[in-house]
Amino acid sequence: MQFKDVLANPALKQKLVDLVRSGRAAHAQFFLAQPGSHALALAVAYGQYLCCENPGEHDSCGECPSCKQYAKLSHPDLHLYFPNCITKSVKKDPDSAQLAPEFKDFVLKNDFHVDIHSWLSELDGENKQATINTRDCSDILHHNNMRSHQDGYKVYILWCVDRLYHLAAPKLLKTLEEPENKSVFILISEEPDKILNTILSRTQLVKIPRLTDAEIAQKLQTSYPDLSAEDAADIAVLSEGNYNKAIHIATDNEEQILMLQQFEIVFDSLIAFAMKQSLDKVQYEQAQEVFNEVIGKGREYQKQFLQLMLRMLRNILMQNSHNMGMLKVTHQEQSIVAKYQNVLRLKQISTMVELCNQAIYHVSRNGNSALIFTDLYFQLAKSVI
Repeated sequence: MQFKDVLANPALKQKLVDLVRSGRAAHAQFFLAQPGSHALALAVAYGQYLCCENPGEHDSCGECPSCKQYAKLSHPDLHLYFPNCITKSVKKDPDSAQLAPEFKDFVLKNDFHVDIHSWLSELDGENKQATINTRDCSDILHHNNMRSHQDGYKVYILWCVDRLYHLAAPKLLKTLEEPENKSVFILISEEPDKILNTILSRTQLVKIPRLTDAEIAQKLQTSYPDLSAEDAADIAVLSEGNYNKAIHIATDNEEQILMLQQFEIVFDSLIAFAMKQSLDKVQYEQAQEVFNEVIGKGREYQKQFLQLMLRMLRNILMQNSHNMGMLKVTHQEQSIVAKYQNVLRLKQISTMVELCNQAIYHVSRNGNSALIFTDLYFQLAKSVI
């Protein structure tokens, strides 16, 4: 993986190169990622540059034996650690080493556009407690006490380090503070609040900026040539800076259209209910059918639907306040936003946003979805009155 192939801020990529060229690269760095960013690819590109036999001013050569091994994630001095759990193939004492072939195939297959949810789905471990465990930490210590295979840098990448088992983390403190010569640790996470301060304090922070709509739209048109410029721009808006989400929308746009239709049915119903219109106009049965469909698609879809509701409410608020520069809508959503802009006001929208956030919390905590959505419907209707 070369820097030129990483979907990330160009200035950040050059900064990492300059740190290496000037000899100021920290031995332990924490990559603070944004959802859907190319953080793992950035870490691998950084490791590849460190180990490249003929590095240039802006990138690794991509041709030397070291670069070719990095391209396949097979370099002997590249050590990958990631959340793991018991699977069908590993039935006892799992660790990153045992699942490394599956993880590398997963990463390469998805061109490094990966997240923890898709990885756990790959493992069939969504309901299991996947961690970077004590066995992984022992493996790190073991490799750190050995010489590198090619007399260059040893690169340790800990992906989703927020899942580092809390009892295992202290084993790494001394190593992170005083690693062996030419050992570089790259810790990656989107959730720094879940990481021990004693770990973070031993690393240099590297903030990965959120991707812009323009960057996502451009990448989509490159990856999906049949996608029109207008569709790419709409998907970029929907993705909210998350390229993994953009890929999902681009390959399954029908789901987004369905979700928008479901939103409109629910809001038409609850506004009619709040305005005490006739039962045939309230159409509560149709709204209940929508909830049943949403619930039937699983908790991730439920959260996505609630996130759509939040985004639409925010856009209605922006439209009401004539703050068009902050409006983030697709062409399909524009008419729906205009439809509700004279019905919902600031106080109502604030309450509705709070209710949706509460629903997301309860869904995430495995609450009863049928009760959550039924209660949400009546609470939202009440807030409109």
